[in-house]
Amino acid sequence: MALEFTDANFETEVLNSDKLTVIDFWAEWCGPCRAIGPVIEELSKDYAGKVNIGKVNVDQNPQLSINYGITSIPAILFVKGGKVVDKQVGAVPKAVLDKKIQANL
Repeated sequence: MALEFTDANFETEVLNSDKLTVIDFWAEWCGPCRAIGPVIEELSKDYAGKVNIGKVNVDQNPQLSINYGITSIPAILFVKGGKVVDKQVGAVPKAVLDKKIQANL
């Protein structure tokens, strides 16, 4: 199951993690965000224990959106060693995200 990242736990769960972390910036009212939600859940099962995969609700955690310059959602960031190593904006097929995860493991 995808993790829930917030302003409060982001540093511990993402920035201080030794694993690749995939973060889906989303909102309840965003149609493409809801479309990609099941893909994020599938990836979290596929990579359980290897990659941290989670979501940030932009309405509940506005500071994270500002910090990472999120202006369009869904926006998926790939973070490793506290740095953004890749980014995907917009809903895409699972294979696209899978390829980006493999490239950054």
